[in-house]
Order: sequence, then C-alpha cells, then structure tokens
Amino acid sequence: MSDDKLTPLRARIDAIDAQLLDLLNQRAKVAQEVGHVKAETNAPIFRPERELQVLRNVAERNPGPLIDSDLQTIFREIMSACRALERRMTVAYLGPEGTFSEAAVYSHFGHAVNGLPCASIDEVFRATEAGVADFGVVPVENSTEGAVNRTLDLLLQTTLTISGEVSLPVHHCLMTASGSMDGIRRICAHPQALAQCQGWLNQHYPALARDPVSSNGEAARIAAQDHAVAAIAGEMAGEKHGLRVVNSQVQDDPHNRTRFGVIGRLRTAPSGHDRTALVLSVANKAGAVYNLLAPLARNGVSMTRFESRPARMGTWEYYFYVDVEGHADETRMATALTELKENAAFFKVLGSYPCSL
Repeated sequence: MSDDKLTPLRARIDAIDAQLLDLLNQRAKVAQEVGHVKAETNAPIFRPERELQVLRNVAERNPGPLIDSDLQTIFREIMSACRALERRMTVAYLGPEGTFSEAAVYSHFGHAVNGLPCASIDEVFRATEAGVADFGVVPVENSTEGAVNRTLDLLLQTTLTISGEVSLPVHHCLMTASGSMDGIRRICAHPQALAQCQGWLNQHYPALARDPVSSNGEAARIAAQDHAVAAIAGEMAGEKHGLRVVNSQVQDDPHNRTRFGVIGRLRTAPSGHDRTALVLSVANKAGAVYNLLAPLARNGVSMTRFESRPARMGTWEYYFYVDVEGHADETRMATALTELKENAAFFKVLGSYPCSL
C-alpha cells in the first residue's frame, strides 16, 4: 500500500529533478557567456560582492520550507561550479587537510576550487603574493582568545588586500587513534586551540603534557601515527586521518567562533553591507588617539573593532588595527578616511569587503 502512495510522489520528484537539471545547465551556459564578457575586459572571475548579493536575495525571496542557510549553501555551490567553468581557482590555507581554515575556504568559495594546504600562515601569504594561489584564507581572530597576532603582523607588511571574511563556529574534539585515552602521554593542538580548551583540559587531563603544533590538522596527523598522542581538532580533521572521538565539544566557550580573512589582489566593489579594515599609528602624545579617530564620529562611521600591536621599534609605539562599517568607496567613508590619513603618522587600508552572512 505504501508503494502505491510513494510511486506517484517519486515520479513527481523525478520530473522536478529533470527540470532542475535543465535549469542548472541553462544557468551554467549564461555564466559561461558572462565569463566571455569578463575575458574581453580582463575582469576578475570571482566577484564576492556579487555572490553575496545573490545569497542575500535567496534568503529574502525564500518562501520555505527549506531554511535560508541551507538554500544559501546550495546556491553557493552552484555559483562555485559555474565559476569553475571559466577557471578553477586555487586557494591557499593553513594546512594540512582537515583544518578549520580548509573549512573556511569551502564555506566562502564553494567546493569547485583547488585547495592548497600550507605549513604556516606565512606560507599562505607567500603563496598568494607569488601568484601560486589566487587567494589565501587566514585566521584573524577568535571569539575566545582574540586576535591571531601573526596574521595581523603579516597584513601590515603585505601588498595583498582583504577581499572577504568567513565566520565559522569552532567545535573542538579530543581524538585518538583508538578512541580511548589509554596509553596517551601528551595532547597536541594549535596554540589557539589549546588555549580555547584549557579549562576543560585542566579539569579532565591536568597531568598530560600539552604540545603546541602548527595546526590542528597537523595534530591529527601526528595522533594518527603516534598512539601515545591525542589531538584536539575538528571532526573533519579526525575523519581525514582516521581518528576516533574521545570527547566532543571540549572548547570552554560553547559559542566559540573564528573569523577568517580572505586575502588576494582583488579589490571588491560595494555590496551594500561591507566592512573596511585599517591599520593606523599616531604620535605618542596626549589626546592623539582620540583626535585620530574623531573623523569617524563626525562622518557617522561606526567602529566595530580596535586592536593594538607593538610597532617593534623599541620605542613603545603601537599600530592600531581598526574595523569600521562601510566601504571605502562610499562618500561618507571616503571623507572619513581622508581626514584619518591627515591625522595619522601611518595609514593603510587593508581592504573593503562584504560582511559574512
């Protein structure tokens, strides 16, 4: 009896799937035409501001029952596959495979790209600067542990610009090759991950040595080869290296998130919901920082982040990393930035880019 009811429903699904297949290929052909026009004008293949507008439109027009985020994931992969018909891009990230940085790559670009795992954040910058990769994805800050200082230092020096951001929930697992902690003598993870889990580790495994390594993916690789090692990493890293979960959700903050920056040579146009990242410095005198930032208030520009890093010149001077709402090409922002530049001893725009969904 159930087959009698299911058969016509399955036939309807098959018919709809055939329509979807036809429409997807129609879309791909139009995307190819777009690619030909871009080639004539040497325009970039990837336009994140345009893709974010498409994803926002999907959410605004969605009547249900599919939820917005699931539909956006589907459309991101459609755009990724269509983009790859022009050229499959290469994106560098902090490797090895299985890191949250790799997850950030696919969250931003979709899966129709070639991921390039790098041994360090420095290598991500070098590969992107050298043109080995079209873009790089680097961690910028964590909601628990704050800024990733090496990324900030490299952003100060690089000629690359930030063209996008990705905000990912970060859920850490404690994993071993056997699925138990029997015989485990040390726990490996990236220093940030160890810091994000230190309360849990202090409570459950205070006597075990904690060894920082270059990435959580590297920790998973080590644990797969050395059965005296446990790794703290994401589930994807564990799956890639054949590890079994001993405990899940071992981060101290259940809402733990990491924000990643997308770096490259692309300068994005305004999307309508953008952020601009700056690096500033000012003379060391009373009221200097207040006067430096005053143009933001005068022009109605909201500051969302303010970090300081030592200038490393032995003179107790600092660089200030500032995020503000809006795009550098917008009138009030352009006015504010002009005034900021006049007041600053050092001024650099790291990039204007669409805010993550």
